[in-house]
Amino acid sequence: MLEIGEEIRPRKAFVWAIDWPGWCRAGKDRDLAIEALIAARGRYAKVARRAGLDLLTVGADDLRVVDTVEGNGGTDFGVPSVITDADGRPMTAAQAEHLASLVEAAWVSFDRVAEKAPPTLRKGPRGGGRDTAKVVEHVVMADHAYAREMGVRLPNRAAMLDVLRQPSDGSALADRRWTVRYAARRVAWHALDHAWEIEDRTEPQS
Repeated sequence: MLEIGEEIRPRKAFVWAIDWPGWCRAGKDRDLAIEALIAARGRYAKVARRAGLDLLTVGADDLRVVDTVEGNGGTDFGVPSVITDADGRPMTAAQAEHLASLVEAAWVSFDRVAEKAPPTLRKGPRGGGRDTAKVVEHVVMADHAYAREMGVRLPNRAAMLDVLRQPSDGSALADRRWTVRYAARRVAWHALDHAWEIEDRTEPQS
């Protein structure tokens, strides 16, 4: 059984796997978000393997909702931005290492996709979308902001992973808002969301 959380708005929903940061998908409603989550299982399994973990096979009947929250303006904008009760669960050292290993694997996955991608990516139906260098710049700058939310003064991945690897009682980091669990799922989601965007917007080789 896979425990999931849901963040719901009238025209946008996010669904994510509680203990697998980065395995998170969006849709125009809850059902479409769940379909997208299940469809992304194969992609996410590669990330899990990179972290030395085996990902269970799941279908719609294997999901158990443990957290449902109302979204906000961030949700509408396209970001899973609500910190939930499940994000405040305590973490043992082993659980923290599990989450940190997946965040690290998400970063590595993003880096490798970006390295192989062409400079120019396929545009959206209205001609929008960043090219590869701009996507990379966006992810790096977002990580800097995420580091500050985690209390990391000099933003770098190693320091962020050190924070994520610490056991936690579930309280907010650095007297701010983010908990360790939320930080892990937000950071990993962002890296993988853009890794998969690059893959989807890369023109097939002739």
